[in-house]
Amino acid sequence: MSEATLEAVMAELAALDEPKMREANEKRGDDHGVNLSKLRAVAKRLKTQQELARELWGTGDTAARLLALLVCRPKAFQRDELDAMLRQARAPKVHDWLVNYVVKKSPHAEQLRVAWTADPDQVVASAGWALTTERVVKKPAGLDLSGLLDTIEAEMKDAPDRLQWAMNHTLAQIGIEHAEHRARAIDIGERLEVLKDYPTPPNCTSPFAPVWIKKMVSRQPGA
Repeated sequence: MSEATLEAVMAELAALDEPKMREANEKRGDDHGVNLSKLRAVAKRLKTQQELARELWGTGDTAARLLALLVCRPKAFQRDELDAMLRQARAPKVHDWLVNYVVKKSPHAEQLRVAWTADPDQVVASAGWALTTERVVKKPAGLDLSGLLDTIEAEMKDAPDRLQWAMNHTLAQIGIEHAEHRARAIDIGERLEVLKDYPTPPNCTSPFAPVWIKKMVSRQPGA
């Protein structure tokens, strides 16, 4: 894509920026003011454009990076490129979309999962745990679920917020998906009390693992 095309897209994003939306997003750590439905409409019109995606990402602008993740070709990124992108993705929404829309579809996902989970950067490690949760649910064969529970039991209580949230998600999914580990997962959650008092809207499931596990298991066929 030409520089003019990038400039045109950036101008369009700037025109979509809304002060009230920016203010609301900034409370969550996301420094952009573009309504995500409108952003998705732009992406739908542009369709897949890998070179434009790379250019958008390179601007460093949060809205542009979100758009890049919607128009990119996930399997076109190299392992080291995805690693670098994750370390640049400090806005929570960019981090979330990068992991869920791009890395999970990449042939490098498992290599990155192993590397990121052990990374000293808690934001990077949280991405590793998000990929681990995906495997717990979809491809558990070969995973050491008992070992994961050991790590969660030892480290989740004192983990920084983003990492703690990701580890808690893994804990809950082990309990939900794997009956043989359910009692231990619930026990760990009850003893650590992570997110026990998290404010949960009516009709929503609490992220407190014991409650989350029991609620989802109750919905399973034959429960």
